[in-house]
Amino acid sequence: MEALIPVINKLQDVFNTAGADIIQLPQIAVVGTQSSGKSSVLEALVGRDLLPRGTGVVTRRPLILQLVHVDPEDRRKTNRLGNGNDTVLFYVPIGVDGEEWGKFLHTKNKIYTDFDEIRLEIEAETERVSGNNKGITDEPIHLKIFSPHVVNLTLVDLPGITKVPVGDQPKDIEVQIKDLIVKHISNPNSIILAVTAANTDMATSEALKVAREVDPDGRRTLAVVTKLDLMDAGTDAMDVLMGRVIPVKLGLIGVVNRSQLDINNKKTVADAIRDEYAFLQKKYPSLANRNGTKYLARTLNRLLMHHIRDCLPELKTRINVLAAQYQSLLSSYGEPVEDQSSTLLQLITKFAAEYCHTIEGTAKYIETTELCGGARICYIFHETFGRTLESVDPLGGLTTIDVLTAIRNATGPRPALFVPEVSFELLVKRQVKRLEDPSLRCVELVHEEMQRIIQHCSNYSTQVD
Repeated sequence: MEALIPVINKLQDVFNTAGADIIQLPQIAVVGTQSSGKSSVLEALVGRDLLPRGTGVVTRRPLILQLVHVDPEDRRKTNRLGNGNDTVLFYVPIGVDGEEWGKFLHTKNKIYTDFDEIRLEIEAETERVSGNNKGITDEPIHLKIFSPHVVNLTLVDLPGITKVPVGDQPKDIEVQIKDLIVKHISNPNSIILAVTAANTDMATSEALKVAREVDPDGRRTLAVVTKLDLMDAGTDAMDVLMGRVIPVKLGLIGVVNRSQLDINNKKTVADAIRDEYAFLQKKYPSLANRNGTKYLARTLNRLLMHHIRDCLPELKTRINVLAAQYQSLLSSYGEPVEDQSSTLLQLITKFAAEYCHTIEGTAKYIETTELCGGARICYIFHETFGRTLESVDPLGGLTTIDVLTAIRNATGPRPALFVPEVSFELLVKRQVKRLEDPSLRCVELVHEEMQRIIQHCSNYSTQVD
């Protein structure tokens, strides 16, 4: 069972490298409003500070976070490249810094042992694609975290749900974010992790509302209630955690986040988890064993493994069908090309010859239903363009007064015996300019026909004899 999640992770890497989005792989999508504690939950699952912090929309691209459990005793790790053919061994430094490291898909084989660098890289990659104007995009960032302190998980961190655009955010930021979230959680093979703060009314939870739109039965929704320590005095989350307020079939798990002061004071995630355990034992002793970050990690790992197990037969069938289709398509292209330069030159030469034959009317395949090639170009020049020129009055817009005025202006104070050349050129240029629009239209029609010839020739010249 434990091997299922790494297999899905490898499949995800393959499909991401290939640029295909035709397989809906099992994963956990994290949904919540801004400042609901999504980042804190993810960092608690990783055990390290690695996500950008700030105000407004900080997560502006989906972050596909793959957690990979590694054996702390084995310092030699194996990394399989994207092409799947070569296996490269790299050695992780001995010590605390070497026990955990990260890798981005877009930086290839670069290893990050400093989690501050990982955060900076996420920020830089977000701005590279989304810009620095708070816009969002659906192009994901892929990050793998290798650590002996994590369980095997695949999580997708999505932008926080917002209502009102702030600063220079686009006016439809709410619609953009919701469409992005729905796109990921609509995947029937995904588990929805709906994050809601305990100091808000669960009945108004936007995360649960969006989750219910695509999962009305709640069969693949798990609710996480954050900020249990920030509830109003005299209140508690007992009814919420027991599922009496809003029942969720996969359950509700309460956690305690680090405050912004804790983050500023560099409080570690490990210390926060210890404080969380003490808080749960004190405030919710009967529910302490079924809440908290560690229980959440184990639950997510179990749910994802069982979910993958249920989805695997369908995925296997789908992949086999696609493999057969693409193998058939590959076979239809013929044998592999050995001499690429010669083949390319042959294709270009054949295409150029076919293009010339089509214009000259000597092509093997001649249309019988409509004019094409050189015949159509000839028709455009002699019929379409010719009729347009005949319809233009050479003296249109030119009166006797205009001619007399031009002659007088060109001769100055002296009487003219002959028509000055300057006035003649001036009047002729004005009349010739009236032919500009018909001529440009003729050029456009000829250009369109030449593009049609390209499509016509491509059907017969791209096959190598």
